[in-house]
Amino acid sequence: MTKNRADDFAAVLDLLERLVAFDTVSSKTNLPLIEFVESYLAGLEIESIRVPNAKGDKAALFLTIGPRIDGGVVLSGHTDVVPVEGQEWTGEPFLLRQQGGRIYGRGTCDMKGFDAICLAMLPLFQRTALKTPIHLLLSYDEEIGCLGSLDTIARFGRDLPRPAIAIVGEPTEMAVVDAHKSIATYKTIVHGKEAHSSKPHLGASAVEAACELVTELYRFAATLREMGDPSGLFDPPFSTIHVGKIEGGTARNIMAKRCAFDWEFRGLPNVDQGSARAHLDDYAARVVLPKLSRHAKDARIETHADHEVPGLAPEPGSPAETLVKSLTRSNATGTVSFATEAGQFQRAGISTIVCGPGSIDQAHQPDEYIEGREIEAGITFMHRLAAALS
Repeated sequence: MTKNRADDFAAVLDLLERLVAFDTVSSKTNLPLIEFVESYLAGLEIESIRVPNAKGDKAALFLTIGPRIDGGVVLSGHTDVVPVEGQEWTGEPFLLRQQGGRIYGRGTCDMKGFDAICLAMLPLFQRTALKTPIHLLLSYDEEIGCLGSLDTIARFGRDLPRPAIAIVGEPTEMAVVDAHKSIATYKTIVHGKEAHSSKPHLGASAVEAACELVTELYRFAATLREMGDPSGLFDPPFSTIHVGKIEGGTARNIMAKRCAFDWEFRGLPNVDQGSARAHLDDYAARVVLPKLSRHAKDARIETHADHEVPGLAPEPGSPAETLVKSLTRSNATGTVSFATEAGQFQRAGISTIVCGPGSIDQAHQPDEYIEGREIEAGITFMHRLAAALS
């Protein structure tokens, strides 16, 4: 490692240490972290725009280096992390530590490592005579529905410059990812009628109806599995449905008045994101609700969407793919099964690729870490980006 790259590496670690120290679990505010970044930017004489959420307890941050015009590349990273409760860490999760070439701490991999690289490279971008702008977007609430980038994206081309290309720095080990599945999460609630279990005809069991609905979801999941993945790109090679939690009833000998279950749909890019819910709603109306309401006039079934995150569809030869392939010196593209904010940029008409340091295998784990060599690869990527846009 040359002296200049060693200095870059040290700058990244210094910033990463500061970022990790902020407990930005999605259920908490990220404003102390945002305030720190704003202070850091002020020292570099870089202006930024804070984009708060409706409650005002969280915010995204957007900035531009280079000409303040539409076009250019936006580097996108989120500032929130997943919880550490219940995990067996061998060290303090929010205290950065290094051992054996690995850098440990909550968010080092997903994805404060990328954030730190972007922030540390801002002086490089300032020194470079950029002909095309480089933007940076730090978002929030990515881990609970990819919500925190939406307000900023909505302002592109209005009061904020509209990027031509988005690079979402989720951990891909710097591989070029051009597609991922969508994810939609739901809660279905069945409302029945209580009665003594010895006289079931006097009531309507919400548990029984919920079981029928869950069974139908898994039948539909089998259909999706048979449909498969025509592209042959995804693992597993089909859209999936998963029911993760069921709760309901009062006692063994009481017909359940209420039962709810939480479920998710992860769809291939070519599969309608709302198809699983539409299938369940149709089955509920045609089959389950008529039986449920025979002895309970007020019986009903309702499904609420918690989060709906669009997938990222491949766009062979797109500006984002062409650029990122050249920066990574790669001729290949790949896919991932986890969802990111990338689909939101693509839905807004921005050419998008996912590419960032670290392995998703380490994300959300106790003793989360990023390899030092991944940070070095990220630094090299940013140097090449600056050169490509100058």
